[in-house]
Amino acid sequence: MQVPWWIWLVTVAVLAGVIVADLAVADRRPHRVGITEASLWVAFYVGLALVFAVGLGVFAGPHHAGQFVAGYITEYSLSVDNLFVFVILFARFAVPEVDQHRILLIGITLSLVMRAGCIAAGSAAVHTFEWTFYVFGALLLYTALRLAFQREQSEPDFHNSRIVRFMRRVVPTSEEYDGARLVTRVDGRRALTPMVVVVLAIGAANVVFALDSIPAIFGLTTSGYIVFTANAFALMGLRQLYFIVGGLLDRLLYLTYGLAAILGFIGVKLMLEALEGSGVHDVGPVRVPHIGIVVSLLVIAGTLAVTTVASLARGAYLSRRTQS
Repeated sequence: MQVPWWIWLVTVAVLAGVIVADLAVADRRPHRVGITEASLWVAFYVGLALVFAVGLGVFAGPHHAGQFVAGYITEYSLSVDNLFVFVILFARFAVPEVDQHRILLIGITLSLVMRAGCIAAGSAAVHTFEWTFYVFGALLLYTALRLAFQREQSEPDFHNSRIVRFMRRVVPTSEEYDGARLVTRVDGRRALTPMVVVVLAIGAANVVFALDSIPAIFGLTTSGYIVFTANAFALMGLRQLYFIVGGLLDRLLYLTYGLAAILGFIGVKLMLEALEGSGVHDVGPVRVPHIGIVVSLLVIAGTLAVTTVASLARGAYLSRRTQS
């Protein structure tokens, strides 16, 4: 899929405009985001993604539209893991509720810029080296096994990450918040507020999670344009999703297993495509199957639906047992 440079410019300009407008709303009226407001924003961002998918289908064909939808769902579902980190970070940094939406927006925007570099590097590698698919496939299979067999939910401690410790050493940082300000004064000297540290920590967390999610979406499409837009739409809707499911994460008991299954499926798909690209069509008496985008979309959506329903059913069962 060849995308003209002016399409890239228009896409980036429109996405930047949406983010700037969202930030303007967040800055004009800092407040605690309720479930109703967050739901409307999530519906808005999901609607934008659907409109983009329809446009992609009209101008580039249904196959590429299907790749975008599958990639968008994959990125959005894998990004849910980020929400666990957001909960931890906001608790450890004691971030005021009225400022959380602004911090999330800035941090996610920062991570999108950094992800763009990762996507560009991954796209160049995929189109230059055929063995990249083997590497991505092996990485996804390893991650899937790690998720499936981990004994408990454990997240990296981005509160004490190297970038945060380095910043505290070289840049004057205050211990207290000063409203929504990023810069304040301490003893007459300018200093960054803890809000900047939280933003950097969120950006770092998103980039770390991208090491799993970006290889996954390259298993669904090799178009750098689709990979970038799917990441952009997923990240833009992630901020508001936090305010909806942030308090429900503990109920999604089987989410990790569902994400592991998705990563494992895409890892196998990548390996099969790598074999096909190397001219290997049979392994002994077994024909190497080709997994199309429709099958991929059905497997991803079906896995998420099953794990979500099973999680909620299990949670309801445990709740009834506790009450009785």
